[in-house]
Amino acid sequence: MHTHEMIGAHPQVQGTVNDALLTCIDACHDCAQTCTSCADACLAEKSVAELTQCIRLNLDCADLCALTAALATRRTGSNEVILKRMLDLCAEACRLCGEECAKHAGMHEHCRICADACEHCARACRDAAQTITPAMH
Repeated sequence: MHTHEMIGAHPQVQGTVNDALLTCIDACHDCAQTCTSCADACLAEKSVAELTQCIRLNLDCADLCALTAALATRRTGSNEVILKRMLDLCAEACRLCGEECAKHAGMHEHCRICADACEHCARACRDAAQTITPAMH
């Protein structure tokens, strides 16, 4: 990915990057793709009716990860209060999705892979959130 290179080249960043946030952006993109793929794989399973909650959480997590990555990528101006809340929300969505996928990991390899991606993304979001200190107005 070109995340570090692109954000580092941003005129308002001037080479000073938040490494935890960049790691989080990449983890969010990866998790969004993995969750979308897991939801699709769940739909192809014979036991699809038993995977309804997993599919729902996959899709919710994918959407939140994609949005969090987009917001974290924007460096013009600032909206740190919302970014910190999104990072916290994304970490929670990943935790919930990962827990649900872990329930099915023994039967479905795609759920095991997704649970791992969710765990990684949740950790990256928590780490990035700790680096954000919204200015009080």
